[in-house]
Amino acid sequence: MAVKYIPYNPDVLEGQALLDNFTRSRRMLYYRDSDRAEERIRRGMPYYETELRERVGENEDGNLVIRGECLSACAYLKEKGITVDLVYIDPPFASGADYAKKVYLRRNPKVADAIRQAENELEIEELKSFEEKMYGDIWNKESYLNWMYENLMAIKSVMSDTASIYVHLDWHIGHYVKILMDEIFGEDNFRNEIVWRKSNSHNDGNRFGCITESIFYYSKSETAVYNRQYYDMDSKTYNMVEPETGRRYKSVSMNAAGSGEGRYFGDNYLLPPPGTHWRWSQERINAAMASNPPKIFFSSTGVPRYKQYMDEMEGNPVQNLWTDFMAIPAQASERVDYATQKPEALLERIIKASSNEGMLVADFFGGSGVTAAVAARTGRRFIHADVNLNSIQTARDRLIALNAGFDILEVRDGVSLYRNPVQTMEKLKTLIPGLRNEDALDKFWEGAIVDTKYGRTPVYLPNLMDGTTRVLDKPMMNRVIHEAMPDLPGDTKRVIIYYIDIDNREELEKFITEQNNTLMEIELRDLKQVLDDVVEEDSAEWRVSETHDEIFSGWRVEILSFHSDRVNQKIDKLNQNNLLQAKNRNAKGRERKYSAVELSENELETIEWLSLDCTEADKNAVWHSDSEIKIDRYGYAVKNGKKTENRWDACICSGQKPLRLKIRNICGDETVYIL
Repeated sequence: MAVKYIPYNPDVLEGQALLDNFTRSRRMLYYRDSDRAEERIRRGMPYYETELRERVGENEDGNLVIRGECLSACAYLKEKGITVDLVYIDPPFASGADYAKKVYLRRNPKVADAIRQAENELEIEELKSFEEKMYGDIWNKESYLNWMYENLMAIKSVMSDTASIYVHLDWHIGHYVKILMDEIFGEDNFRNEIVWRKSNSHNDGNRFGCITESIFYYSKSETAVYNRQYYDMDSKTYNMVEPETGRRYKSVSMNAAGSGEGRYFGDNYLLPPPGTHWRWSQERINAAMASNPPKIFFSSTGVPRYKQYMDEMEGNPVQNLWTDFMAIPAQASERVDYATQKPEALLERIIKASSNEGMLVADFFGGSGVTAAVAARTGRRFIHADVNLNSIQTARDRLIALNAGFDILEVRDGVSLYRNPVQTMEKLKTLIPGLRNEDALDKFWEGAIVDTKYGRTPVYLPNLMDGTTRVLDKPMMNRVIHEAMPDLPGDTKRVIIYYIDIDNREELEKFITEQNNTLMEIELRDLKQVLDDVVEEDSAEWRVSETHDEIFSGWRVEILSFHSDRVNQKIDKLNQNNLLQAKNRNAKGRERKYSAVELSENELETIEWLSLDCTEADKNAVWHSDSEIKIDRYGYAVKNGKKTENRWDACICSGQKPLRLKIRNICGDETVYIL
């Protein structure tokens, strides 16, 4: 349950999407449940306890990696008095798509044949892999806009007076979100809609190809930081060469709109064309004419022109159409196999344009960690927040490679106990005894439980992908009682309402007694008690030895075996699906060879990352990574953030005696072992 609620900025709450048309009559863009979003905003941001999970380096700059939703992260910052100078967010696009992480089995260092096979067939054999769901971008329009409205309000509440915000969206929902941003940040603070060409042309069937996305850029005030950015110079534009010096230049007009006086160009007194004036003062013209060679020349028609030298220019000023970099190529070194990863060049331009060195840059939908990585590389401080465990791990590993210092915090809001909300929702359905899908029920209900006493009992689960449903309060119960329950079959005797957080249970039960005029019993259940059962630990066997020789002096931990029920279940499901597809294709006369994914006896190929802590022996203490190894998908070891040309040998070493071992499996689950 939330420790308390922290106010937003009440002066910016004016109601949603207020519009004025040309006749100045006031109009409102209404959508369902917008009043509920306003109620939640008036109550404040939910502030939860946070746990420090890991500290990397000294972290003198106070950099943060936060596992938690945007609202929770903003509540933490506001409680701690932290303000940010630049925000970039790449939230879900309401596209209706599911996004998945590509999961690769590693090469097993204990099996010599596997190593030889890797060396001989790596280029021609596709690595064995499967997909792991990360998050579902499946929303109805109303829920998405309410969710975004609250998030944007929370973000504004932690922005400094000179801060800017960039919101990255596409055609699905961007035009609606811009209306919300006009209200929250003010139409006068709208700076640009940036159009980014993310790909080359492609075939979209019966419509024009969608190759762009939009970034809405707003400032919080007129005094926001802005540093002009430039493209690299194009020598084709500077298509003239000065014979005396060999310098490239282009011919630039010396006229500008608006009437003005004539000027002397040498001995010639020239009037500007009608309706224009000379851009330069007489003193500046004299200096340019006197230079050797002269910087002003006369065109074939006798009009003075200025030589703009290529070597004197910073570049071509960046406009609002960005076409000089696109989506990350498959083989790019910066690629981290994250579904929604954006190129570093995109973030570098934004960060350099709207912040200075030492300023704090935040991304509350941090994804692959590109914002934090670029901020660290360009001398800024950073905050990376995301509810997805894979996002936290990807950003952490990326920042380790940059030698950045940071703290990893986890918001204890009951949502982030599994890899991500999508998989938690799927897991919950298997953990609630007897819960099954019921197509006859409205989509408000997750399913039903059938027993001999109550018959069919509809079950409501809060949507973990929508933080607005987390708190069970009077408005939510009012909706359950007066909208959802009346549509249930007449023989329904009981409904079960699960919650993550509850707003005064005693008052809520009193409200239920007063308002429930049906014959149905309402049972409230705490979802966190079920979520606690989601976390399962992997098992491992190891051998610790102390070594002193010419090659190495210190401690070595050899992993003998590793087993993850969750990874095995994923592989079993993958094999079943592949077998079924092969049978279906064969039945239709299209031959398809079925090759099952098989694990070795020790299952070391299911390990992605290991870390040793030589500082703390308590299993639940803050993690200190004194030595770590990440195994890339080709089996090569990345030691302490540095890539090597050596394959992992099933060992991890440290100079001091290791006290704890942490292992991450290829699906992202981490388990701590006391050595």
